[in-house]
Amino acid sequence: MTMYDTTAPASPVVPLRGRLRPLGLDEVRITGGFWADRQAVNGSATLAHIESRLESEGWLPNFDLAVVGTLPDGRRGREFSDSEVYKFLEALAWEIGRTDAAADDELERRFRAVVARVAAAQEPDGYLNTMFGRPGQEARWTQLQWGHELYCLGHLFQAAVARVRTRPDADDGLIDIARRAADLVCDEFGADGRDAICGHAEVEAGLLELGRALGEQRYVDQASLFVERHGRGSLGEIEWGRAYFQDDVPVRDAEALRGHAVRANYLSAAATDVSIEFDDSALLEALRRQWDRTVERRTYVTGGQGSHHQDEAFGEDWELPPDRAYSETCAGIGSIMFSWRLLLATGEGRYADLIERTLFNVVATSPGDDGRSFFYANTLHQRTPGTPADPDATSPRASSSLRAPWFEVSCCPPNVARTFASLAAYVATADDEGVQLHQYAPSSVRTRLADGTVVALDVSTGYPADGRVRITVQEDARFTLTLRVPGWAEGALVRVLSGDGESSEPARPGAVSVRRSYRAGDVVEIELPIVPRVTSPHPMVDAVRGSVAIERGPEVLALESIDLGADVGEAVAAGDPIDRDGAVVLPVRSRSTGEVVEAPLVAYHDWARRGPSTMRVWIPTV
Repeated sequence: MTMYDTTAPASPVVPLRGRLRPLGLDEVRITGGFWADRQAVNGSATLAHIESRLESEGWLPNFDLAVVGTLPDGRRGREFSDSEVYKFLEALAWEIGRTDAAADDELERRFRAVVARVAAAQEPDGYLNTMFGRPGQEARWTQLQWGHELYCLGHLFQAAVARVRTRPDADDGLIDIARRAADLVCDEFGADGRDAICGHAEVEAGLLELGRALGEQRYVDQASLFVERHGRGSLGEIEWGRAYFQDDVPVRDAEALRGHAVRANYLSAAATDVSIEFDDSALLEALRRQWDRTVERRTYVTGGQGSHHQDEAFGEDWELPPDRAYSETCAGIGSIMFSWRLLLATGEGRYADLIERTLFNVVATSPGDDGRSFFYANTLHQRTPGTPADPDATSPRASSSLRAPWFEVSCCPPNVARTFASLAAYVATADDEGVQLHQYAPSSVRTRLADGTVVALDVSTGYPADGRVRITVQEDARFTLTLRVPGWAEGALVRVLSGDGESSEPARPGAVSVRRSYRAGDVVEIELPIVPRVTSPHPMVDAVRGSVAIERGPEVLALESIDLGADVGEAVAAGDPIDRDGAVVLPVRSRSTGEVVEAPLVAYHDWARRGPSTMRVWIPTV
């Protein structure tokens, strides 16, 4: 008999309260277009690629070695390599839920086979880690600053959440593994236990959501303890300062996200969960202020975050050099996690705006067309053409100038995989009045409101190439349909087509709501202006002063040498961008010859897909 709510949506986050209720994979399906294509490649190629590399790199066999007792001599990978196995399991769980895989499906068999290997390595008291705790290894919990033991378990917990929410009755053992590990964490680090935190935030978000999924308040309370313990300097000083671990000031006292960008976003996401669970409005408001300053002053035009290579960290305000942009793919995913929780809590569309920007210009940029190569970091200015990566090699972290198949620190590929597999859960939400669409993609939405009203919608669109989004109501019902109007969408128009005729009205950036008694077949359309626009940087950003970026809809555009026929350093913007039937060109002047030509621009997420090239997003005007 299950001890958890089997009616919860199949979503990574299901808050106790909030302005909006998430709709899960059981209520929303992406049925075509830009994101469906990426989900298809993720399911058919990326997951198998990750599993193969986890095997060949030894990160999955580490669990087998733990069982036979040959650790530490045979162990391979960094101290956090266990986490990549757990992220892979989470991605598989969401993919199984997304595709409604049968119990005898290949995906299900692969999932259960990996779970069995992980289960065999778990200690009787629930401890689970291949780097610590066995003869010849350092003792448990002795390297909390860098050891990542709790970080790894956080990803285990998120994998278990995905399994609970997609296959609540599956008898595969993962939920029991996670429960036993979570019980141990609470015993060791509870109010009467070790007064400590992990050097890499993640256990907080994973433990809290596991508590929600399993109905275990103890896990929620422990996650809150971990969040509140940040900022007391317990991890000690390092060369980059305690801010690297977000251990310099308490979460509620910080002014902006700082330090290691992935750590900062994971912690902020967890702190938002804590603020909701404990109805802590002061904490929520502090996080909203931090998000505001971070987005205004510490976030690239692509949505990327992190301008320091040495510590994978945020810079100071306005420190956003395009050629030194680290903009780690995982930091982008962490930013989406943080923004999504703020969106659910407040209902404010600006959080969905950043999610959209980051999805199209960071997450979609990372994987290659074949789903078997990735960008770890996402520069905004490539000064040298780069060298294609060896498809059989393992690249040093972020050193690859083109997408690489695997990295010594390969957190990004499974992070991308779990995001794509669960992406439908970020498309729409509901409240007592109706349904809200936040991300535009061909999709099917089927949900029931609190009063029993069934809302059934089919969305068709060519977005982002085309700004027309057509929502067709499939069942008679009275409800409010709310559509996000992106901040860039000045001049948007919404129209209603029904048996009563057609009506239209302007839609200002923010949101537009249409409440009515709908009949099956009624259509609501929103027309977003997908035209090229010129973006000027904030005058405080020294590195790109005197430059412009070109955007079209949610996509940032880039200039590549392969289209210019010369190094991009030669180009100076010499006019406004021109839309030629969806292809954007920019008049540019050659520094060396003075000649003006029309140079094609590509969507930033498509750069380097045609081979080595130089590239820039910010194009100088002088």
